Amino acid sequence: MDPFLQAAIEEARLGLKEGGIPIGSVLVIDGKIVGRGHNRRVQKGSAILHAEMDCFENAGRLKAKDYERAILYSTLSPCDMCSGTALLYKIPRIVIGENKTFQGPESYVQSRGVSISILQNSECIRLMEEFIQNNPQLWNEDIGV
Repeated sequence: MDPFLQAAIEEARLGLKEGGIPIGSVLVIDGKIVGRGHNRRVQKGSAILHAEMDCFENAGRLKAKDYERAILYSTLSPCDMCSGTALLYKIPRIVIGENKTFQGPESYVQSRGVSISILQNSECIRLMEEFIQNNPQLWNEDIGV
């Protein structure tokens, strides 16, 4: 398995262990993880701390040229907010663990020139399906239903 997706899955598991939603993300530049995070909306009582946002925050301030060499990995298809952040920083590639349980604005992001790879990773799918089945109210809150 791709070691960067594996790192994102580790983040998702950490979020689940903390009582949160099992979504993880890593930001990779030049073959090295520079930021990692997981959905911490529950843990922090946050309105915006999705996995990708936590990852960007943990990466700290980077230069525009750094983002232009980056790859964003996420266990789940990034939502509008997280996709927008990737577009804002001109991240050229996003690798998505799965989009079976939730699909963000992938077509729009691609239309803006971003390369997207969707892996349909069985572990990512299993993590989310089990979470959604066991926590439908929390999942619906997270996706705005």
